[in-house]
Amino acid sequence: MATGNKEIVRRALEDSWQDPGVFDELISSDYVGYDPALPEPIRGPQGAKNNFKQYSDAFEGAHITVKDQIAEGDAVATRWEGRGRHTGELMGVPPTGKEIVVEGLNLTRLRDGKIVEEWSNWDTLGMLQQVGAIPSATAAQTR
Repeated sequence: MATGNKEIVRRALEDSWQDPGVFDELISSDYVGYDPALPEPIRGPQGAKNNFKQYSDAFEGAHITVKDQIAEGDAVATRWEGRGRHTGELMGVPPTGKEIVVEGLNLTRLRDGKIVEEWSNWDTLGMLQQVGAIPSATAAQTR
């Protein structure tokens, strides 16, 4: 089952960029997702789609690549990389046209072949620095 769970999580992370409908297939109706960049938990497949949309609207050609996965029981840990060109507003930041690369880790819990809970930690600071919303440490030091 661990291999099957890894594939479900991989599909949710990678395939959703081409077909957000996979959220309806793979995410449980009682899903709760936690992301420190968000003020409230993400709830259900529609909440996951809404959260996804803010990034897919802001980054042209956006995609995630799963780099590593470890599964045990009903849990899957995933290390991933996201890429895209910043062509739409995100978190109040106007489009910059810059290519961004971020890395993250998710811990996902599944039940009956569906994702029910997920903790996501990713390099939000790095993304905001790459789009110029906040200065990088190097830029701050040269002032």
